[in-house]
Amino acid sequence: MHRLTRREEMILMAVLNLGENAYLVAIADYLGEITGRTLHLASAHLPLRRLEREGLISAEMGKATAVRGRRRKKIYRITRAGFEALEEHKRITDHLWKRYSNPSS
Repeated sequence: MHRLTRREEMILMAVLNLGENAYLVAIADYLGEITGRTLHLASAHLPLRRLEREGLISAEMGKATAVRGRRRKKIYRITRAGFEALEEHKRITDHLWKRYSNPSS
């Protein structure tokens, strides 16, 4: 089992949800909208590299566009191992929440 940090979980979910638009800036913007906090690019870039190195995501270079000055985007995709890691993480989290007893009740 791959142990995911909260940030890695969020990034994997962003990659899943963004689909073909899962590139660094879009991931940071998406998570910023969801959390209401600015996510600096370095805060997403390092976990993306780690997730790629561990085989939980893959990356390929997109096409160069005039809008980007002929630079290409690195597009991320979740791998089967990444999806399985997310499912396991969710299973454990759900189990912990089910066992939680609200101390204020």
